[in-house]
Amino acid sequence: MTSLIKLKTSSRVAPFVLAAALASTSVATLAPTTALAIPAGGYADLVETISPSVVFIEVSGTTTQAAPQLDMPQGMPEELRKRFEQMMPQSQAQPQPVQGLGSGFIISKDGQIVTNNHVVEGADSVKVKLSDGRTFDATVVGSDRMTDIALLKIEADVDLPTVKFGSSDAMRVGDEVVAMGNPFGLGGTVTTGIISAKSRNINSGPYDDFIQTDAAINRGNSGGPLFNNAGEVIGVNTAILSPGGGSVGIGFSVPSDLVQKIVADLADDGTITRGWLGVQIRPMTDEVAQVLGYGTPKGAVIEAVGDDSPAKKAGLEQGDIILSFDGTDITELRDLTRAVAETKPDAKADVVVLHKGKEVTRAVTIGTLAAKDA
Repeated sequence: MTSLIKLKTSSRVAPFVLAAALASTSVATLAPTTALAIPAGGYADLVETISPSVVFIEVSGTTTQAAPQLDMPQGMPEELRKRFEQMMPQSQAQPQPVQGLGSGFIISKDGQIVTNNHVVEGADSVKVKLSDGRTFDATVVGSDRMTDIALLKIEADVDLPTVKFGSSDAMRVGDEVVAMGNPFGLGGTVTTGIISAKSRNINSGPYDDFIQTDAAINRGNSGGPLFNNAGEVIGVNTAILSPGGGSVGIGFSVPSDLVQKIVADLADDGTITRGWLGVQIRPMTDEVAQVLGYGTPKGAVIEAVGDDSPAKKAGLEQGDIILSFDGTDITELRDLTRAVAETKPDAKADVVVLHKGKEVTRAVTIGTLAAKDA
C-alpha cells in the first residue's frame, strides 16, 4: 500500500527514516547568485559552489521499551493467574539507545542551521559534521512540529559557508530544481528534477503547503535543501509518497517562504508565536454552496466559537461562514488556518462572514495561540 513517509530513521526498525547530508571542503562564505545559471554542461559548477553549506546531522537519545507481557488464556481463574504471574521473572522496561541521521544547511556565518523538526525531536545530543571532517556539538535553538522545521546553532572559530533563501512563491510548476542530501546514508548525493506541483496538501498538518518535486528524494534526505538554478534554497525536503520506501518521483518540501518566517521566529526566542481566532471550522458542503448560489464550495463554516475568544468578542457566531480574513479569500480551510496563524497577536483584522444570508464585516483583535493548542 502506498504510504506517506517522513524522511526519518533510527537504529531501530521503524517506518520513518532519517537522513544524512554532506558539505564540501571549503570554509569560505559562498553566496550563490543568478550568475550561476545552469550551463549546457550540467550542474557541476552550481553543486560545487553550494555543497559546502549542506551538513550531516547525527542525533542520539534513548527510548524505553515496554517489558513483555505474559499472555494468559481467557477465562483463567484469578487464583491460577496470580500463581503463574508469581512464577514468572519480573522484567522491567529498560532504556534503549536510539541513533539517527539527518541533513541540514547553514544559513549564517555564525552557524545557524536549518533542518526538520522530526530529525532532532527527542534527541539527547545533536552533532553536525562538515565535509572537511570537522564535527560540532549543536544546540537546538527551537523547533516547530506544525511545520516540521527546526533551527540549530553551532559554534565555530571561523566564518562558515552559507546558502541563502530564494522565493518559493516565484517558482513555477515545471521549473528545474536540485535536491541534496544523504539517501540511505550515501553521502553527498545530488539529484535533479522539476517542480511537479505547488501548494500541495498531504494532510500532515494544518499548515500544509508543500512543493511537490520529482527530484529523487529518499529516506535519508530529511532536512536537506531543495535549490533553484540560482543556488537558492526554495524548499526543505521533508516527506515522500512511496509504496515501498524508495523514491517513485513524488517528494515534498516545505516552501522557503514559510521556512524563513518560522526560522526568524525561532531565532528570536526559540518559540513560535501564532495568531488565534478561537473557532472550530468545517468545509462548506456542495448542497449549501448550491443553495447560496456559489459554483463551488468556499469559505469556512463556524461549528463552534470558543468562550472568551477573539471570535466571540468580535460577534462571530456558530453557523457564520467566513469568506475572507484580512483581505485573504478563504477558498479552503487551510487558507484561514494559515492567515490567522501568520497574523501577529493583538493585530486587528477584518473578517467578512456570511451571517444569516448577508455579508457582514467583523473587526477582530487577534489573540495568541497557546502552545498546547499549536
